[in-house]
Amino acid sequence: MSTVKSVLMLSILLLSSGLPVLAAAELKIGVVNTTRLLQESPQARESRKSLEREFSPREKKLREDQKRFKEKEEQLMRDSAVMSDAKRRKAERELLAMKRELQRSQEEFREDLNIRQNEELNKLQKVISRIIDELAREKGYDLILGENVIHAAKHIDITPQILERLEREAGK
Repeated sequence: MSTVKSVLMLSILLLSSGLPVLAAAELKIGVVNTTRLLQESPQARESRKSLEREFSPREKKLREDQKRFKEKEEQLMRDSAVMSDAKRRKAERELLAMKRELQRSQEEFREDLNIRQNEELNKLQKVISRIIDELAREKGYDLILGENVIHAAKHIDITPQILERLEREAGK
C-alpha cells in the first residue's frame, strides 16, 4: 500500500508543480473496488461455500452441545430442590465441566474458522492482485487505486473488467 501512496503523492506533486496539463492527460488511472471483488467474484463465492461445507458439521455439533447443556441446566434448576446434596453437587460439577468443554470447543471452532478464512482470503487476494496487474499492463494503466477512494467516475472504474476476468478464470 505504501507504494501506491508514494506513486499517488508523486503524481500529485508533479501535477501541482506546474507541468503542462498535457502531461496530466497522458496519465491513465484506474480504480478497483476490491470489496466488491471479494464479495462478488466466483472465487469468493466458491471459497464461502467451501468453508461452509468444511465447518457446518462442527457448527451443527456445537449447536447440539449447546442445546444439551441448556437442557441439563434447566433440569438441574427444576430438580435441585428434590435432589440430595451429594447428587446436586455432582450434577453441578458435571454441568460446569460440560460448560468448560463447550466454551473450549467454541473457541477452537472460532480459531480454526478464522485461520481458514484468512487462508482463503489470502489466496483470493493473490488471484485478484495478479489479474489487476495483468489488466494494468495490457491496458497501459499508470496508476490503479484501490481502497479509500471517495469518488471515482465510471469510466475509470475497472472493477467490472476485473470481475469479468475472475469469472473467466473460474470457468476454466
